[in-house]
Amino acid sequence: MDIFLFAATAGVSLLRKRHEKIGWTVSSYESAEEQKLWTALQNGTSRDAGERVCTVTPDNIRTPSGHLRSEMRLQNLWHRATYILVLVKEKGDNRKLKEQQNQRSVLVQRRSQQKDYCPGKLDPTPGGVVGFGENYQENAKREVFEEMGVDVTQGNVDGNSMERLFTFSYQDHKVRVWGDFYEVSYYGSVKNLTIQEEEVDEVLVLYMDELKTRIEESPDDFMPDACHAMKLYFQRKEDMQVKRRLLKGYSSGDLDRYNLRPKPKVIFFDCDDCLYFDNWKTAKKLTAKIEQWCVEKLGLPKGKAYELYKEHGTALRGLLAEGHIDDSPESIDGFLRDVHDIPIHDLIKPDKKLREILLRMNPTIPKFIFTASVSHHAIRCLKALGIEDLFEDTVIDVKECDLETKHSRHSFQVAMDIAQVDDPEACVFLDDSVTNIRAAREIGWRSVLVGKVGRDCGKPIFSENAELEVERIYDIVEALPELFVSSETC
Repeated sequence: MDIFLFAATAGVSLLRKRHEKIGWTVSSYESAEEQKLWTALQNGTSRDAGERVCTVTPDNIRTPSGHLRSEMRLQNLWHRATYILVLVKEKGDNRKLKEQQNQRSVLVQRRSQQKDYCPGKLDPTPGGVVGFGENYQENAKREVFEEMGVDVTQGNVDGNSMERLFTFSYQDHKVRVWGDFYEVSYYGSVKNLTIQEEEVDEVLVLYMDELKTRIEESPDDFMPDACHAMKLYFQRKEDMQVKRRLLKGYSSGDLDRYNLRPKPKVIFFDCDDCLYFDNWKTAKKLTAKIEQWCVEKLGLPKGKAYELYKEHGTALRGLLAEGHIDDSPESIDGFLRDVHDIPIHDLIKPDKKLREILLRMNPTIPKFIFTASVSHHAIRCLKALGIEDLFEDTVIDVKECDLETKHSRHSFQVAMDIAQVDDPEACVFLDDSVTNIRAAREIGWRSVLVGKVGRDCGKPIFSENAELEVERIYDIVEALPELFVSSETC
């Protein structure tokens, strides 16, 4: 069977409250056993109290001399620790079937009562505090061998391997730690693992889904930093599966400072060529209408409308900027009404698959149409698709954005104000325009490029500013599972 051993540090303090600036009092502990450990820490007689460990600044920079383990505990100092996930593989496993059924087994330790942190707690992440003068990788190799008997040194007989996944910070009222997370592949029998009896009272074997359930229902039974580390691990694994791009500036974009992403608070859908795709038939009709209007109404030469679009972002902005029409509401509304007068229902048909996908989305996350067109055009498209009722009063159009395009930071800020969201990273944006995606990243939105062929160039496109790229809107089910189901486990 595939066994997943979550391993991490014991480098978390038992201390309940900070006492002024330097330490804690015996009354901070919750039980007589913890108070006894506090006394041992004060006296320097706790387990490994005299060991010098790697303490760091809040930015994970080593302190010159480190500190004694007891000092680190009593003063709740920032320190380094390793978190090691061991995948134990035995011959004859039907691994794919196990993964499909989410029945992977996990070894969970119950910590010894002698530990100076969380004695008796369940630990799905046994590991160790990094020693002074030791680096993360050295510590990980040492800890996994000492605690489990797993050799991951190069050229080991069993072929075991170890891979670093990310570094993260965690702090609460008990601990402040910079952790390095590793994944170990162990080729051997679980029966051959060597467990340190002085460190562990018992070992439980749980299925992965059972472990998640127990953490959700009884989080106080587990170490809090281990719970956080597993959240990060599950997020990273899911991101790797859907090939989410790492983008600096986002919470989950830097593996050296890896964080949980904020939960999505709003979803912004572009309308044309994103929410539906008709081989750009509708777009071509709109372009022809704009060209016709400029030639027949204004007497402009053919091709001028497209030049205005390329130079100003939209033909309307170009017409206003160059004085071809005045900026009165009547002139602007007349242009927008005339150029959007196309037979939408002949071009766009009801989309049951799209409707089913939208209905499966988390109903607590508001959905908006965010279009560079006008609301009456977007509403006609929604009616034609058969999804108008799913976007009632949630169309943000070019008029709402003061005629600014989605190339403009102002438009994105207007959209956030309308959606009543103040965290840009909590905004998920789906659009077919590489330029719009770039502008979204500049303000901090998380974006998905929908469509991999450009309308104007007819060639493959991609966006280095998008976290994800999908062929069609239907693909968001697999690409963005957090929009459909809660991924929270702790």
